[in-house]
Amino acid sequence: QVQLVESGGGLVQAGGSLRLSCAASGRTFARNAIAWFRQAPGKEREFVAANRWSNWGYTARYADSVQGRFTCSRDIAKNTVYLQMNSLKSEDTAVYYCAARSIEGYSDSYYAISDYYYWGQGTQVTVSS
Repeated sequence: QVQLVESGGGLVQAGGSLRLSCAASGRTFARNAIAWFRQAPGKEREFVAANRWSNWGYTARYADSVQGRFTCSRDIAKNTVYLQMNSLKSEDTAVYYCAARSIEGYSDSYYAISDYYYWGQGTQVTVSS
């Protein structure tokens, strides 16, 4: 059974940092895109970052709102993806979810919820101002 388990959320002051982890089990995702989404109260779930595999290595893409502050990386050996979040703002407060594509390989589409098949349960991030 495939599982994605997020951890690392919590309460932090504005300007602080957190690192989220997404540990995958049940299969390897070395060649699958893995992404982070978030959902704030009363808002739709939105794309945050994605880490994609291609023949030229791994690349990360980010939403404009987090570009330059967040870094999405992965540890292949641990089957784990990370989201390092720096310079946090109150508007970053949300439940953060990791998601993985079921199909291996590169895809131009990486920011839609429908691009991903496996989802974690989410971890709460609260940024106090």
